[in-house]
Amino acid sequence: MLNERATELGRLIGQSTEYQAVKRANASLNEDAAAMALLQKMEGLRTAAQQMIERGEQPTAEMEQELDELLTQVQTNPTYQRVIVTNENFDKVMVQVNQWILDGMRKGAASPIITLG
Repeated sequence: MLNERATELGRLIGQSTEYQAVKRANASLNEDAAAMALLQKMEGLRTAAQQMIERGEQPTAEMEQELDELLTQVQTNPTYQRVIVTNENFDKVMVQVNQWILDGMRKGAASPIITLG
């Protein structure tokens, strides 16, 4: 019974406007070649810098400057901004859902009667 209700909750969350907006925004980002190229280049630089740090080396000033420039470009990309906003909105929904679940758990734990339906 619990798994059925959890599945139903998941289905309802998946149908929410907030979740659908996240899916659309991520799909748009994946189709935005310029944004994806920036993200991939940024990830490559981050990986290279991390490897240098792990070897005890310091990333170059040029690497840091390029990373800052790429970050600025990514953050000003409208497609990327839409992904950030939709994820933040969905996170707010999930915080509320988790609060409702916790409230239900507290009520259930305080109730002397066990119900299965």
